Formats: sequence, structure tokens, C-alpha cells
Amino acid sequence: MADNSAVRKIEINPITRIEGHGKITVNLDEKGDVNSAQFHVTQFRGFEVFTKGRDFREMPVITPRICGICPVSHHLASAKACDMILGVEVTPTAHKLRELMHMGQFVQSHALSFFHLSSPDLLFGFDADPAIRNVAGLVAKFPDLAVKGVTMRKFGQELIKTLGGKKVHPWHSIPGGVNRSLRPEERDANRAQIPAMKEIVREALALIKGYLAEHGEEAKKFATLPTAYLGLVNGGFLELFDGDIRLKGPRGRVIAEFPDWEYLDNIGEHVEEFSYLKFPFYLPLGFPNGSYRVGPLGRINACDDIDTPEAAAELSAFRSLTPDGIVHYTMYTHYARLIEALYALERMEELLEDPDITGSDLRITSNDLQPEGIGVIEAPRGTLIHHYWVDEQGAMTQANLIVATGHNNYAMNRGVEMVAKDFIKGGEVTEGIMNRMEHVIRCYDPCLSCSTHAVGKMPLLMEIVSVDGNLVKKVLR
Repeated sequence: MADNSAVRKIEINPITRIEGHGKITVNLDEKGDVNSAQFHVTQFRGFEVFTKGRDFREMPVITPRICGICPVSHHLASAKACDMILGVEVTPTAHKLRELMHMGQFVQSHALSFFHLSSPDLLFGFDADPAIRNVAGLVAKFPDLAVKGVTMRKFGQELIKTLGGKKVHPWHSIPGGVNRSLRPEERDANRAQIPAMKEIVREALALIKGYLAEHGEEAKKFATLPTAYLGLVNGGFLELFDGDIRLKGPRGRVIAEFPDWEYLDNIGEHVEEFSYLKFPFYLPLGFPNGSYRVGPLGRINACDDIDTPEAAAELSAFRSLTPDGIVHYTMYTHYARLIEALYALERMEELLEDPDITGSDLRITSNDLQPEGIGVIEAPRGTLIHHYWVDEQGAMTQANLIVATGHNNYAMNRGVEMVAKDFIKGGEVTEGIMNRMEHVIRCYDPCLSCSTHAVGKMPLLMEIVSVDGNLVKKVLR
């Protein structure tokens, strides 16, 4: 390693096996120990600005282009916001078809996160050679597992395609409802595959539970911090599609529960100069005391129970791991993710058995426009909020998007710094240590393309470097 007598900076750029572009910087002190560490989101996309002036009815088609991994979540949140602008409540068939597509999104996204992005670290170890610690290595050494992950993801994507015409950026939900019904033969074909998909999730659950048991205290310590947890609930039960927003404290007390249209009274967004990604927080507690976590771990902790039998049994086992039933262990997010995948399959089965799912009453419309609309949904990565304001003709005047990844920004930064301080001593930094810091981010499965939308302070930085690599001049505008 280089001379440790001077302050040094370590940079991991880009972070691998996540969606989007981000980096980690670690600042070392004179002894080579960690002084600070930060997670930076370096990309910017201006959806909140360039949608101004568009007809609000276009938003369910425009906003899925924010991301190719979770377009369904933006599609559905946008449609819900548009429903509110129209002042209508969609029909039971439309509601259930939307939720069915949403369950397909959860299945495919959670399969991608666990099998392809995170399992190489778990199966090969954090210190394994990067040449094998990846999807290609997974296919070579664990081909059956890799195929099962692909099969599960394909199942979710094909369901999305059945309803929306495409696996990515589907078009199915429209303001006031949906534009296509589900045929009985399509219902039957999808329903027939669910038992096999459940078996894949059961095997994955056995894998992650075995890993967490084998690695014991190391897994419990990894980037773990007590926080509050936020997610949608319906009568206290886990809800992924349409419910109230609940915030539960680190010891399990419900701090707040409110309807989604009151989010602006409860959630603020803090800004730091080192990242384009904002830091949402619970307003009454301020930042950073009001920081919380969302996503699988957040939802599993925020709810009281799950109303499908097999996922409920897994939740009970999960909560038995701690005396108060609140699990703060960041590594256990993988476990929570698979519980949700099981719930999504069970809920999908319920929807496909509901007579309304093949109904033909698909849309309600109105010419009486409301000045604003709010759509809130649980994306695979956490609570997603779309808020639109329109003029009398329905043209967008303002948009506010709070995306799941942002809610976890504080926890990701804290987690990276905790792992860096635990493992970096005297300036010695191995590839395995850097991979551990990356895995903190992978636990949250962030979608960085989704996460930055508003134009704020966007400086232009120009650096002039000589041919020998020395910085000659820096210009900041």
C-alpha cells in the first residue's frame, strides 16, 4: 500500500451489480484509519422538470422511462395520481388487474436482486476472486440455481407482458382504469405456473436462512443500525399496492400512520452537496433523527402481519429472531425480500382466482379535473410517491417524485461508513473489503436511475489536467 502518513482517499467507482451509476469514497486519517465514508449518486435525470406542460394523461407512459428495472412501479403510481386528478375510483376489475401486474413486478425484481446481484457474494464469499464472484461464475458453479433465478424472473416479466404488451415499459394502466382485460386462458396459464415459482422461493429461503445461521454474528453486525421503518399497510397487514403510510419506531412503536395524500405534511427531503440523491425524513423529528428505512426490511418491520398463509408463517419465523420482533440486521434484507416474493406469489394466486380478474368493466372517465393528484405505491425497493399539479386544461404545472431509493439514502451512507470503519485499519484495503462496502448498497437494491429527478443546484465542474496528469486548473460554475 501507499505511504499511510498522509491523508488518503479511496474511491470505488462504479459500484457494481446495482442499477445505475454511483460511487463510494472513503477518507482516511493520518494513521490510515477511516475518518469518513460517503455514498454518492452521480447521475441526474430531470423528469420533474421536462414533464411540465405535458398533458397529465401522458404521465403513465412517460414516467416508466425513468427506469428499465422498475417501470411497472412508476406506471402504476402515475396512473393512481391521474385517477385522483380525474376524481374517479377505478372499477374492481381494473384495480385487481393493476395489482396483478404489480405482483409480477415484485416477483421479477426480487428474483433479479437475490439470484443475480446478491447471491454471488453469499455463495462465493466476499473475498472470492471477482473473476468468479459474478453472474457468470454463478452460472458455471451453481447452474441449477442460476436457471431457477432466470425462470422466476421470466415468469414475472411474462405476466407483465401479457397485460402491458411489453416486459419493459408496459402500457396497461390509463387514467381511470386499464386498457386491456385478462383472457381466461391467460389466467389459467399463469395460475398453473405459480406452484413451481413458490418452490423456487422456498429453496431460496432455505439458502439465505442457512447462510445467515452459518455466519451468525458477522451477518447480524454487518452495517446494522437501529432505525425507524416506513411502508404501506392495510389494517396493519403488509400492503404493496394501496394502503396507508405507516412509520414504526426502532422498538416497534407506531410513530405515525396517515393516508398517502398527507405525505407532504409528514415527509421532508434533506439535501447534501456530495450527492444528487436527496435524504427523505419524517418532518416532526427533523433530519437525521427522522431518518427511516423502506423496502423489504422496512415493510416487514412496519406491518403487524401478512394476510397470506405461507408468507405469514415465514414472517413469524423472521420475527422470532429478536426479542421484540423488530429486525435491524441489514443483511437480513435478503431474507425479507424473499418473504415478500412468496407473498407476491400467494397474492397473485388469490387475484387469479377472483372472478373479477377476467371482467370487462375496465375504465371510468371524467371531464371534471382536480388541480392535483397523488399516487403512492410500494415499489420493490420501497415507498414510491408521484404527485402532480395541473392547470384547467390538464397540462402539468409541477411534479414531485419521491422514489424508494431516496428513503434509504441515510441508511446506505451510514452502513458504508460502518463497514469501512470495521474493516479498514492502518490503510490496508483489500478487494474483499471494498466488495463488502458495495454489498451494503446491494442489500438495499437501489435503483439509481429512478432516484434523482429535480433540478436543484447542478454545478458544472471543469478540470484541466496536464499531459503528465497534474491538475492545472479547476473551474466551478
